[in-house]
Amino acid sequence: MLKNRATAEATAAYARRFSKLDGNYRPMLGMSVSSIGIGTYLGEHDDQTDAEYQAALRVALLGGINLVDTAVNYRFQRSERCIGKVLKELVGSGELRREEIVVATKGGYITFDGELPPNAREWFNEAYVKPGIIEPGELVEGSHCMTPRYLDRMLAMSLENLGLESTDIYYLHNPETQLAAFSRDEFRARVRRAFELLEAKAAEGKIGVYGAATWNGFRVAPRDPSYLSIAELVAVASEVGGADHHFRVLQMPHNLAMPEAFTVINQALPTGEGTPLAAASAINLAVCASASLLQGRLAKGLPPVVTEAMAGLATDGQRAAQFVRSTPGVNVALVGMKTVGHVREMLELAGHPPASRNALMKLFKPAPQE
Repeated sequence: MLKNRATAEATAAYARRFSKLDGNYRPMLGMSVSSIGIGTYLGEHDDQTDAEYQAALRVALLGGINLVDTAVNYRFQRSERCIGKVLKELVGSGELRREEIVVATKGGYITFDGELPPNAREWFNEAYVKPGIIEPGELVEGSHCMTPRYLDRMLAMSLENLGLESTDIYYLHNPETQLAAFSRDEFRARVRRAFELLEAKAAEGKIGVYGAATWNGFRVAPRDPSYLSIAELVAVASEVGGADHHFRVLQMPHNLAMPEAFTVINQALPTGEGTPLAAASAINLAVCASASLLQGRLAKGLPPVVTEAMAGLATDGQRAAQFVRSTPGVNVALVGMKTVGHVREMLELAGHPPASRNALMKLFKPAPQE
């Protein structure tokens, strides 16, 4: 197991090695973190995809990307295992230090073990129910659980897969899923129990910080059944962990087709109301933006206005990612990259400074005059 976590000193040294990547590194959680992170969600659960991811990870980590995002259920644990193998190789060879790389993973969804079993129900009973990891009634929508007992097991599984003593960021994975089955009061109680577990794991040194990785929760209207209040989650963390709680980071979708994190006023701020990104910034939460290319759908065919606004870039994939990494309040734009070619495309983008606010605003229509 690789010891330690990412540190301010080591990530700053990493950033200095890539001085030609103009504007690529930002302060985040007290560290120097690349503005583009490598995501590991998509792909088949097979050996060929494993090999592709491992090659992509090597090029990314040695080329200037020092944040890796995954989850225990991504490709049935195979993505975590690919990351673990590459980190072990690169740290073992002396090409990287563990402390230079920010590793983020998630727990909440049920995962198989490397492949789809012949009988999923039977496998689930043997793997989760009989050992007492999940009790009857704890599973929501047939796939989601966030009890302390379950999260404890998933974190241990993730650390084993990654070959790490500790992960830098641990997310509750789409906690809004629980709202499909439980009242707001019960949801808050479940969040509180999950946060108690995660604060304990931070105290044990198993995680650095924790947060919530969402799909709908932060970007929908407050009346939506899946809505999440950032201020309320921080309040629960404060109740559990006090002023020095470890709830420090959010993940939410943000891209050219889903800009709500930047445009929708749906969150309470200390001085009124604002967007999810504004709310996160106001209370000093880091933000990793997911789905920057919307699973590849924004990598081609973008309208000319995007080419004009994101000037000087060679591909629509770069333009789409540039929009995300240039949005105020976004620390990291997560881009799924399972090929070396895609990594090189994003590393080329990392050599460009972020777009100006004026360039960004060319993509939005002005508000109508009263």
